[in-house]
Amino acid sequence: MIRTATLPLLILPAPALAQLPAEALPHDLSPWGMFMAADVVVKAVMIGLAVASVVTWTVALFKLVEFAVAMRTARRSQRLVAAGGALPAAARALARRRDPVARMLRAAGREVEGAAPFLAAAGPTGVKERIESVLARIEAGTLARLAAGTGVLATIGATAPFVGLFGTVWGIMNAFVGISRAQTTNLAVVAPGIAEALLATALGLVAAIPAVVVYNLCSRAIAAHRLTLRDGAALIARMASRTLDAQAGGR
Repeated sequence: MIRTATLPLLILPAPALAQLPAEALPHDLSPWGMFMAADVVVKAVMIGLAVASVVTWTVALFKLVEFAVAMRTARRSQRLVAAGGALPAAARALARRRDPVARMLRAAGREVEGAAPFLAAAGPTGVKERIESVLARIEAGTLARLAAGTGVLATIGATAPFVGLFGTVWGIMNAFVGISRAQTTNLAVVAPGIAEALLATALGLVAAIPAVVVYNLCSRAIAAHRLTLRDGAALIARMASRTLDAQAGGR
C-alpha cells in the first residue's frame, strides 16, 4: 500500500529522486518502522513504556485472580462460621482452613480460652476489646497483602502519559533539526519525524489507560473484600461475646 507521505516523491523521475537528501527519501511509517527510525532517546522512552504496559497486564492478571480466590474463600468461611452457631462448633468446621476469616475465628477462640481462669473476677469487657483488636489487625494485614503491587499501577497510570509526552517533545525537536538541515518544509521531510514523536505519546496512553482502569478495579475489589472481612469479624465478635457472657453468667 502506498503511503500518502511518499506520493509526492514517487512522481519524481529517478535521477531527481536520487539527488534528494536522505531526510526527504520515503520513510516506513509503520509502527515498527517509526520505532527503528526514531532517535535513541525516543526509542528508550518507547521501550520503557512497552515494559510498563507488560507490567500492567501482568499485575492485572495476577491481582484479579488473587481477588477472586480471596473473595470466594472468605465468603465460604463466613457461611461456615454462621452455620456453626457457637464458637467451638465453628472452630471445628474451619479447623483446616487458612483464610483470614478462619484465622480470625481461631484468634478469638484463643482469647476466650485464655480469659477463662480470670473471667469471673475481671469480667468479659477486656476480653471483648482484645478480641476486636486482634480481628482488626488480621483484617488490616490481609488488606495490606492484597494491596501489594497495586501501587505500581497508580504510578504507571500517573506518569506514563508524561513520559510519552517527553518522548514526543524530544522527537519533535529532532524533527525541526532535520527540517533545518534539509532546508525544506516538504511534508515528506516533516511528517516522518513528527509521526515518530507522536508514537511515543500513543504508547504512553496505551500504558496509562489500562493501568488506571485496573487500579480502579483493584481498589473496588479491596473495598468489597474489606466489607466481607468486617462482616466475618463482626459475626465472630458476636459469637465470642455470647460465649463470654455465658461463661461469666455460669460462674
